[in-house]
Amino acid sequence: MSIMRVKAKSRGGNTEVKMLAKHIMETGQRKDKSGNVIPALFLSEIEVKHAGKVVFAANLGPAVSKNPYFSFSFAGGAAGDTLELSWKENTGKSGAETAEIR
Repeated sequence: MSIMRVKAKSRGGNTEVKMLAKHIMETGQRKDKSGNVIPALFLSEIEVKHAGKVVFAANLGPAVSKNPYFSFSFAGGAAGDTLELSWKENTGKSGAETAEIR
């Protein structure tokens, strides 16, 4: 399941990355219409690597909004290079994806 939408552009020796994580980010504090607590379900970790080196890492919690957006840049990267993205939920579920630098 792909949850990351990534746009990465290389310019002048730097790579600018814009990343949207399509995720509900449920806090575990809300209740449904029947009054039952909706279980917590949120991204707890995100990591992005370029050429095997971590260029972005985030530890998240339940206070982060639905579909969080991240923007960052790093030195290096060229058009055609691949970014390796990995994520983990508070439930232990995890995933990995790739994105190409343009």
